[in-house]
Amino acid sequence: MTKILLLSDSHSYIDDRILEYAGKADEIWHCGDFGSMEVLEKLEKIKPLKGVFGNIDGDKIRRCVPEVNHFQCENVEVLMIHIGGYPGRYTPLARKEIAEKKPKLFISGHSHILKAMYDDKNALLHLNPGACGKQGWHQMRTMMQFEIDHETIQNLQIIELGKK
Repeated sequence: MTKILLLSDSHSYIDDRILEYAGKADEIWHCGDFGSMEVLEKLEKIKPLKGVFGNIDGDKIRRCVPEVNHFQCENVEVLMIHIGGYPGRYTPLARKEIAEKKPKLFISGHSHILKAMYDDKNALLHLNPGACGKQGWHQMRTMMQFEIDHETIQNLQIIELGKK
């Protein structure tokens, strides 16, 4: 079983609460808009980090993480894209990658809107953890944590970090 901390849109902000949750996870997944190398480096020092770059991320971050990250966690195919949309409203890149890779879990960020929804058409779970940073129009800072046990995604929890 692998315990995942999923976050996005930190926009150069990281605090002790985020780091505390990160320390309890087996892996940290960041869905783009790190905002600074400091955020990426702090997370990498705690636990293994998987991520993608976001639209605000500069060259240094883009050299560390890809635009599209396709990987397997236990027996679950995962696809992560910062600007990916959601079921029924995927971006062209996300539609292409979902059709090719056929993930069981599709993760996107960018919108700062926390979502967890099942896509019947593509037989996948879509997650967007919202935004854990303080920049943007969102009111509540959020992340998610969940577990992957063989081929099962389970115990999904929303973490509210407080108002920005």
